[in-house]
Amino acid sequence: MKKSLLSAALFAAPIVTHAAGFALVEQSASGLGNAYAGAAASAEDASTIFFNPAGMTYIDGTQIVGALHIIKLSADFNNEGSVAGTGRPLGSEGGNAGSTAFVPNLYFKTSLTDALDFGLGINAPFGLKTEYDKNWIGRFQAIKSDLKTININPALAFKVNDQLSLGFGLNAMWIQAELTSAVNLVAAERSSKVKGDDWGLGYNFGAIYQVTEATRFGLAYRSKIDQHLKGDVKFSTSGGPTPNGDVTADVTLPETLSFSVFSQLNSSWDLLADATWTRWSRFRELAVYRESGALLTSTTENWDNTMRYSLGANYHYSDKLVLRAGIAYDEEAFGDQYRTARIPGNDRKWLSLGAGWKATDQTKLDIGYTHLFVSDIDIDDNQTTVFPSRGRVRGDYDGSVDVLSVQVTHNF
Repeated sequence: MKKSLLSAALFAAPIVTHAAGFALVEQSASGLGNAYAGAAASAEDASTIFFNPAGMTYIDGTQIVGALHIIKLSADFNNEGSVAGTGRPLGSEGGNAGSTAFVPNLYFKTSLTDALDFGLGINAPFGLKTEYDKNWIGRFQAIKSDLKTININPALAFKVNDQLSLGFGLNAMWIQAELTSAVNLVAAERSSKVKGDDWGLGYNFGAIYQVTEATRFGLAYRSKIDQHLKGDVKFSTSGGPTPNGDVTADVTLPETLSFSVFSQLNSSWDLLADATWTRWSRFRELAVYRESGALLTSTTENWDNTMRYSLGANYHYSDKLVLRAGIAYDEEAFGDQYRTARIPGNDRKWLSLGAGWKATDQTKLDIGYTHLFVSDIDIDDNQTTVFPSRGRVRGDYDGSVDVLSVQVTHNF
């Protein structure tokens, strides 16, 4: 396997990703109902630790939040003129390469003084999984791609005055990536698996400014995190052109900058809006090295920075029940010329609904649902010029995403 990319596994996000690149925006169920509009300003519960830690000053006392997101991705490849790898049969269309994933979040917040709050968030900012049939057309380019992250985010918030709140947090992120594919030996095929992990450090900070009693602005930043993955590549038969061995790769997870608005129009209606920028342009090229320091391969990515825009509303039906709705437009990080069998995402449109029910004076239940409409995904990944053994994947994908989230918030 000439392209045994440990770092490629980092880009093996779901075929139809629900956020740009391989990011996971699903960090609270309360926010999902608004398509995460106003997330850096709404400060509805302790999940604000992720979106804007300054929001902790808007939450009284001690609170714990637990959420679970069920994300179902559907991705079916339709062949339109693909070319088999040298000497091998073409294979099938791969079945549904999507999967169902369960993504949890946990947040804790408590007041240290009247003006100082502490919080801790545990979440998964990047990840998910795709897997084709083992005999599919593009098996020499990708079969299974699995990415997991766990982020630990302690944070502090300080209320400067009645209008301004500031927040700051640290992030320790663990990442594990696994990539499998077939290896074309012309007369036969072998399987390969690349797996590695690492811990990386970053930070996040934010500010919320209360413009009027009913309206506030939020500005939040999450830093890049450098990951220096170490792992190995293993083949079903080691030796000759496919030796097992250790590999390393450096990957930088991108920073984000969000601007949000939250406004209480009257006693019944809230309006929320958000614009989030992500610096995916850091991904210009990926280089993978063997433990000896020899370059194994490099791949041009040329990703672009992205914007995500969202607009939402809350309707306070009663003191106990809040109904939510939201829409969003989420740009993909790459154009048609860089779409591959591992990363064939496209722009997405969100339609979200949700509700929050105050079950008791201390406990609130939230539920949210989102359907993502994915723009047409055409692919023509022709690797026959440089790597004839990998063939050409040409066609399109039928893709969609559904997200169902539930959350329990308890105040002590």
